[in-house]
Amino acid sequence: MNVRVQSSGPTEPFLGARDLFETEHDLDLPVEVTVRDDPDSRTWTAHYDDRHVLNISRQAATSAMARSLALHEYSHMRRYEQSHPSHTQSTGEAITLALAGHSVERRTLAHCYQIANHMKDIYADDITLSVGPADRLVAFLESSLAGALADRPTDPPSWTRLTPAADPESTAVNAAFALALLERHDCIAGDHPLYDLAHAAAADAAGIDFAAFKHRFRTLDDDPDASDYRRTLVETAREYAIRSRYAAD
Repeated sequence: MNVRVQSSGPTEPFLGARDLFETEHDLDLPVEVTVRDDPDSRTWTAHYDDRHVLNISRQAATSAMARSLALHEYSHMRRYEQSHPSHTQSTGEAITLALAGHSVERRTLAHCYQIANHMKDIYADDITLSVGPADRLVAFLESSLAGALADRPTDPPSWTRLTPAADPESTAVNAAFALALLERHDCIAGDHPLYDLAHAAAADAAGIDFAAFKHRFRTLDDDPDASDYRRTLVETAREYAIRSRYAAD
């Protein structure tokens, strides 16, 4: 597995992640790592005919999460090389099918794309968690959800909200994803603080069937064919954008 850091930046996280990854998996194409100076640049992977490119901010590349982030992105690359439906299915096509005949808000559409990303992440992390420790991922998910819950509006009419006023539904689905992923791999005990955080997120989004979304994410078929995966993605996006929205109204 060939990993090259193309710009100035640390190499150890990416080479260390490579060594872990190679205990169980390999990549046919070389990996180019591009460290970007923009601190707001997200970590993402681009796929080309002759290489994969891992884009990461310098802030992330020098953080304690760097190796875990690299391992996660290598897992996405592996799924792409496997032509796994989660990484080859057109997200736009599936969401268009899910929302056909319905009008939804722009933010709801964005949340549907986030749901598709969650499903991709679950399949990538089925690999990640088979080769690397889960402790940093658990801490990251707990911290992210706790941060969302702490971001409460200050205006009196909505003081009872437990999650951000703008997107309580999205926060609840994100919490369902976090628990589903960790339960799928037996990474947390039943008394973990994430359960309390997720309960708070679910309580602030009455229109979201939290248990149903967690079940959908946790029980994704390990090896779906393209048709099965598209159907699952369509149904999950539709559940969020239409049925849950009507329930909230």
